[in-house]
Formats: sequence, C-alpha cells, structure tokens
Amino acid sequence: MARIAGVDLPKAKRMEIALTYIYGVGRSTARKVLYEAGVGFDVKTDDLPEDDLVRLRRVIDTYKVEGDQRREVALNIKRYVDLGAYRGLRHRRNLPVRGQRTHTNARTRKGPRKTIAGKKQAPTK
Repeated sequence: MARIAGVDLPKAKRMEIALTYIYGVGRSTARKVLYEAGVGFDVKTDDLPEDDLVRLRRVIDTYKVEGDQRREVALNIKRYVDLGAYRGLRHRRNLPVRGQRTHTNARTRKGPRKTIAGKKQAPTK
C-alpha cells in the first residue's frame, strides 16, 4: 500500500484520484504533482513502482498538506473569530459563512430542527 504524507492511498485507484485523499490536495494539485514527478495520471496505486513513489513523496513535500494545512486553516478561522469579523461571528455561531441563506436550508451547519412551542408552520402552497 502506498503511503504519502502520512496517508495510506487507496488501492486500485488512478493516482490522479488517489492523491486527493491527502488533505490539501485536490484534482488540479494532484495533476501538477504527477506532472512534476513524471508519473502518469492513469497509473493505479497498486502498479506504482517504488522509484515513482519516492519522486511523488519528494514533490509533495514541497506543498503544504495534511497537518500543516489543517493548522493553517484553523489559525485563519481563529484569527477571524478573535478580530470579531463577520466571518468570525458566523463561525462562532456555527452558521454558514459564505453568504448562503439560512431562513430555509443550512440544516447541515445548523443541525436538526429545534421545534418551538406555540409556533405554527405556515401552510405551504
């Protein structure tokens, strides 16, 4: 099993997809990494030779991934909260941060509905 940046890559997947299992690596970054390392996009993780794996590790070490990336994102959020910025307030209240509506929807962020006694549902048309 291939292990890069502390992450076990899934078996029998194309490298282009398998690299996205690393936090901080999306499709476009995965393609850049594979191009820089000289590895084909369609190579399966099972078929990857050891020397290609070493080249991939070397290239990915130049990127900020996994722990460093998570830490940076957490510090950015903490900075917004400490500043009292609007985005920080939304994070603190656990509401959508990027301008989505919350009158309806936003259930993933807000959690299950809390029923309020005496409040009737408006009839739907």
